[in-house]
Amino acid sequence: MTEKEILERMNRECRGTLVEHLGIVFTGAGDDWLEATMPIDNRTMRPGNLLHGGAIMALTETVGSGLAYMGVDTDKYHVYGIEINGNHIHKAEGKYVVARAEFVHRGRRTHVVNVVIRDEFGKLASVCRITNIVMEKK
Repeated sequence: MTEKEILERMNRECRGTLVEHLGIVFTGAGDDWLEATMPIDNRTMRPGNLLHGGAIMALTETVGSGLAYMGVDTDKYHVYGIEINGNHIHKAEGKYVVARAEFVHRGRRTHVVNVVIRDEFGKLASVCRITNIVMEKK
C-alpha cells in the first residue's frame, strides 16, 4: 500500500469515532512511523485555554495504536493498547499539534511506541509512550 492509501484508509476507518470528533487526522506514514494532527480548539481544550491532557492521551492512543495497527494483518489480528503514559512538557500554542509515533520495540505480540507531540511552531508539548498487544482474532 502507498502512503496515500494508508492515510486514506486510516482516516476512513476513524469516521464516526472519538478520533473524528476530536478532529484528529492522519497526515504522514512510513515503515516505522506515523503522524497525525489534532486541532487546539473547543473540542480539545480545558478551562484556562490549555490543551486538555486527556485529549493529548487520546491523540497518543490514536497515533500509537495506529502505527501498530499498520504493521499487522488486520484480517487475523486485533491491536489493543494495554498501557499508556505521558509527560506534558510545555503549553501547546497555535491552532494544532502534531504527533509523531515511532517504534521503540516491535515484537510479535507486543509493540512499544514512543509518541512526541509538538505544537504548530515545533515546540515540544508532550512525550508519551503506549504499549500495544497484538492478539489473534477468534
